[in-house]
Amino acid sequence: MIKNRRSPIVAGLSRARLRIFLLLALLALSACNEQPTVSAVDSIPTNLKATAEDAYRALLSERVNATGLVDYRGLRANRQDLDRYVLSIAGLDPNAYEAWDDAKKIAFWINAYNALTLKAIVDNYPIKKGGLISSLRFPESSIRQIPGVWDEIRHPIMGEPMTLDQIEHEVLRKQFDEPRIHMVLVCAAMGCPPLRNEPYTGDRLDAQLTDQARRLFSDSRKFRIDRKSETVYLSSIFKWFGADFARKYSTDEFQQASAGLRPVLNFAARHVTPADAEYLKTQRYTVAYLDYDWSLNEEKEHG
Repeated sequence: MIKNRRSPIVAGLSRARLRIFLLLALLALSACNEQPTVSAVDSIPTNLKATAEDAYRALLSERVNATGLVDYRGLRANRQDLDRYVLSIAGLDPNAYEAWDDAKKIAFWINAYNALTLKAIVDNYPIKKGGLISSLRFPESSIRQIPGVWDEIRHPIMGEPMTLDQIEHEVLRKQFDEPRIHMVLVCAAMGCPPLRNEPYTGDRLDAQLTDQARRLFSDSRKFRIDRKSETVYLSSIFKWFGADFARKYSTDEFQQASAGLRPVLNFAARHVTPADAEYLKTQRYTVAYLDYDWSLNEEKEHG
């Protein structure tokens, strides 16, 4: 009987590893004419990552309009780009992540939160009524109708199961001193900041966060001044997370306001019109919080 002869390299490989070995060999052969100095092994993670990021960029560009509303119906019918990006989040090498600077890490977590929120909506779309309390308190199509959407449903991130609450409260709020995350984390509601139709990136993060803050304060449903009644209306986001702005935006200005409100007003004054900023700094007024709109941030008409 003629014995099966295998090379020493192949002999110890499992079938799965053999497939990978053959794939790498084919990639190396195809790349040798164009990029002889770059090994196929080194190029694969970069290419796969770029593919996932490009897919996420494409879906945001296609499914999110200029005002931040989402075509969930179209996304549900064509969700392959979203699923590809979610898989890349799950499979990211923690060692690669640790080598990033803070801006790139923050951008990653913001993108992860927003993408996984999209997934939660698409997985349940069209959204059905939840329990009795949520059905009575919140709109029919609201994310609030999805049981456990923030604190029970777990998503794999770098191989570890995590909830959306963990991303927001245990990672972004605890590990990074960047209160502007509240301008970009989108919980699929009209009361949220608008969903940006591009991913966040480390090299552009500061400019993107600043632009998001300006967009939020330009929306009368999230900020407005009633000079007649001497009332400044703020988004409920600042009622819930106002303390997060204390260190970076602490100020001796706005003495007419409580100490806890001064950092929020200082932050607002930096992102509103000059006339509104002057009013916030010099006039006396009462601060009130706007009701949060939990309606789904859906583009009603598409195509």
